[in-house]
Amino acid sequence: MRCNHQFEHWQHSHGFRGAYRPGEEGEQQRRGFRGGPAGGPSGRHWPGGGRGFQRPFDHGELRLVILALIAEKPRHGYEIIKAIEDRCGGSYTPSPGVVYPTLTMLEELGYVTVEETGGKKLHTITEQGLAYLAANRAAADAAMARMQSIGAAHAGGRAPQLVRAIENFKMALHLRQRRGPLTEEQLRAIVAAIDAAAVAIERS
Repeated sequence: MRCNHQFEHWQHSHGFRGAYRPGEEGEQQRRGFRGGPAGGPSGRHWPGGGRGFQRPFDHGELRLVILALIAEKPRHGYEIIKAIEDRCGGSYTPSPGVVYPTLTMLEELGYVTVEETGGKKLHTITEQGLAYLAANRAAADAAMARMQSIGAAHAGGRAPQLVRAIENFKMALHLRQRRGPLTEEQLRAIVAAIDAAAVAIERS
């Protein structure tokens, strides 16, 4: 399939070899791949791993999931991470070190366009991306259905809204720190907001 050849060409042109497929977090972790805005670890957050453990996506399915989510509506990278987390019932969170390089790949292949405003990149699917998604619809639907099954199985765990809020808070702090040093006034405002949130939660 021509689309798969495009992915293979992209991998080789960027120095990836062998069995690597974008979205296969286990392979990226084995190779020690780092990426994304935070340069964070690749592959994470599947509680309860061990014997019998299986990741929710394989053989590059994550790129199809990401493309399918962008096809639903234009999304920022962190929104994609949260959407996957929510649909998995909070039991799985793809790392930025996996998601952001995949988004870069999709952009370079012409499957998404990127509009940057206020330091945030909004990804929109292209006609070429829609064609690729249609050509791989069965695999994309299977991966999306698997997420829903995982979410249903973990419905009794932590509420996905709470998980999302916690991760969103951590992401906001991280992105703010990356923009540069805080002034004394900014630091006091952030600390006051955190303290106020802690008090409100304790009293709830």
